[in-house]
Amino acid sequence: MQHANGKNGTINGYKNEPLNISIVGGGLVGSLAALHMGKRGHNVTVYEYREDIRTAELVIGRSINLALSVRGRTALREVGLEDKMLKHGIPMYGRMIHNIDGTRNIIPYDRHSNQAIYSVGRKYLNEILLTATEKYPNINLKFNKKMSGGKVEKGEVHFVDTTTKEEETTNADLIIGCDGAFSSVRREFLKKNAFNYQQIYIEHGYLELCIPPGKDGEFLMPANYLHIWPRGKFMMIALPNQDRTWTVTLFMPFENFDSIKSSDELLKFFETFFPDSIPLIGEERLVKDFFKIPPQYLMAVKCRPYHVSSKCVLIGDAGHAVVPFYGQGMNAGFEDCSILTRLFNKHGSDLEKILNEYSETRWEDAHAVCDLAMYNYIEMRDLVNKKSFLFRKAVDDFLHWMMPTVWVPLYGSVSFSCMPYKKCIDNRAWQDKVLNRIITVSGYAVSALGLLGVYQIYNNYRMFEESSN
Repeated sequence: MQHANGKNGTINGYKNEPLNISIVGGGLVGSLAALHMGKRGHNVTVYEYREDIRTAELVIGRSINLALSVRGRTALREVGLEDKMLKHGIPMYGRMIHNIDGTRNIIPYDRHSNQAIYSVGRKYLNEILLTATEKYPNINLKFNKKMSGGKVEKGEVHFVDTTTKEEETTNADLIIGCDGAFSSVRREFLKKNAFNYQQIYIEHGYLELCIPPGKDGEFLMPANYLHIWPRGKFMMIALPNQDRTWTVTLFMPFENFDSIKSSDELLKFFETFFPDSIPLIGEERLVKDFFKIPPQYLMAVKCRPYHVSSKCVLIGDAGHAVVPFYGQGMNAGFEDCSILTRLFNKHGSDLEKILNEYSETRWEDAHAVCDLAMYNYIEMRDLVNKKSFLFRKAVDDFLHWMMPTVWVPLYGSVSFSCMPYKKCIDNRAWQDKVLNRIITVSGYAVSALGLLGVYQIYNNYRMFEESSN
């Protein structure tokens, strides 16, 4: 049995005592939040609307594959689960681009190191997190509990058991809302004054397909890449799975989905835009999977503040749902858990200070990752094949190789560091400004990357750092 390590006493002059914490939502972020809080010695109860996912079948078509990067790995490491997930995950060292003519080209994430993001199964990860909570006697899991209302500003939440219809009310020191993009906890925030909320549905939807293993039971494509079929206004991606299948996701405008009404129209569409994928998926399976369910919607949520009084806080998709194109939804939610833990370390059990600081310091980064995800869709479906993008990628790679701590490309700062998301955007803007200045002075000559350019970049970076501080 693993015991919690929280202790009574003080931290930085603040009381540090066990709290009664109710977590609404037992998905990825909720179960990880339970581990972070349980490890500190708090008494945690997790209320999950669904049945126990460990005994349930995966719902096909409602889950985009997950890409685990540094922010998520850090949060898992803090509860001792990083190594276990990396052993399960499949490393992807770059993007493999599929062109219409059948050719492929590789765009590494980092040409000078083995930086990788990891393809992980959503269900497997959730199962690992839920099972890990059972090692803590102070964490209690309750399934089939639907939130029906409450007074979150007082720490009060009402639930109905979806199987027995019995009602239950919890009175907690802290409620953590981790119940996703359609959060019931957040709905209570909408009844309060001074709560800003924005919900955006994009005009593109997604549909999941599948590439099976080959006859030899192995992958039909090189496994250690994120495969992308960029086609301007739409795209298709594929991520590898442990069972040697590929989760293939088609993203495109709903008007394009609506225009495909028969198997003949579908096959003609794929022959035109994704011809090399047909023998991989198989015609029969392609038709079956495409028409099985309608395309799903994609939405983003921005809101602030993330807390009400000193009793309730929103984290993960409940506070900042993002479209999936940067692979940061889960990673940002896991990072929320790390941030809350650091604030508990700083302020003990003073919830007023913890929640105020969380809202004040997190919202800009949360809004920034929403914007980054929107931008990356354009990059993935369109820009990756443009010469201007490839040229900039080469320049960024070269400068990062020369000055790895000074020049960090945007993708690297987002996926391979814990640099605040807002600073990632500011850093990219600074890089754009520096390169534009050099091009203005030196034109497009190679000398722009010479010693004078490097010296100017370094000095500008120091000025940027000083102004940021």
